[in-house]
Amino acid sequence: MIFYTSICSNYLPKAMALAESVKRHCPNAYFVLCLVERQIPDVAAAYPHFDEILLAKDAGWENFDSFMFRHSIVEASTAVKPRFMQHLVERYQSESKFVYLDPDVLVYSDLIELEALLDHESIVLCPHLLRPGNIDMEISSLAHGSYNLGFLAVSRAQNAIDFLGWWAERLFLFCYDDKSRGIFTDQKWIDLVPSFFDAYILKHHGYDFATWSLLGSDMRQVDGRYMINGDPLRFIHFSGLDSGTIDKAIGWWLTDDNKDTFVSLYKEYLGLLAHHGQEELGKLPWTYSTYADGRPVGKAARIAYRNSELWQTFPSPFDVDDAQILQAAGGEGAMVETNAPALAAVSDGILDRFARSSRQIGLGPTMLKAFRKITRPGSGA
Repeated sequence: MIFYTSICSNYLPKAMALAESVKRHCPNAYFVLCLVERQIPDVAAAYPHFDEILLAKDAGWENFDSFMFRHSIVEASTAVKPRFMQHLVERYQSESKFVYLDPDVLVYSDLIELEALLDHESIVLCPHLLRPGNIDMEISSLAHGSYNLGFLAVSRAQNAIDFLGWWAERLFLFCYDDKSRGIFTDQKWIDLVPSFFDAYILKHHGYDFATWSLLGSDMRQVDGRYMINGDPLRFIHFSGLDSGTIDKAIGWWLTDDNKDTFVSLYKEYLGLLAHHGQEELGKLPWTYSTYADGRPVGKAARIAYRNSELWQTFPSPFDVDDAQILQAAGGEGAMVETNAPALAAVSDGILDRFARSSRQIGLGPTMLKAFRKITRPGSGA
């Protein structure tokens, strides 16, 4: 199987840990790193568990700079995923199985169920949640997508090829963190996949075990193997590590009866990242974050450039500056009027604050806080 992940250079330690775990546990795995940068750092080129490193810009784009310019760093590393998977399918004609894993994943055993599934299934997805009960995460799934795109697998089948083509077209235009419009980077689009294509939903507790899986989880070692709710552990997705969400979720959703094993694996993962140079490499700058002259690209300019008319005006946007792009967009005042949907992506509205508070302190306390605010004297309620 071909495995790949998509990163910018500051995620190199995570990708190194991932690649090492894949090569250790998955026989005959071939690991490709998709790097969303202008060049390959020497430290990446020297890492032995990357079988191949390909720059995202070399995956068959007509104008990659124009595409990159309208995305933030997080949006960019997800926007390239379908086109890069298409490129892998085209590049490795003798291979029939392709797996994407987020860089903050660590594999703990052979993915034998997936290997067997891809013999007859062409698209395999993992849902965020496998059982009801965690209303905070249920609401989050409604906002961010039912299926977690830290994992995706396809086989060389026409159904999968059609899916990748559709997904790549959608992400070329709409891979933004814009929940007010029903879009969350690459992930929310996948809610439509089971309706449009034949897709297999993998309901296995050992795949894509993550922060959102912690509530009520039973993780333990049995005869030297890690088990989760009776299923063998295949990989953990340490999503929310950089934001501190994992640490908060451990306090919210794990108890003294079920936290020791996960906490132990989490600490081991942090040590692994430190070993791979997290302190230094985690600070590497993104080479698409500045103009050619070194000045930073502003968020307003990136958003303004989402207007396709500007793609023709500035086919090489990194060669100009914020002022030229904003002026061509009609000035700051005109942007507010004509690009309201795009600006909504970065506004800090009531729903965004509610969602953030729910993630931080839980839904119940957030609702109580909101109720007290709107019913206090002078609130206008």
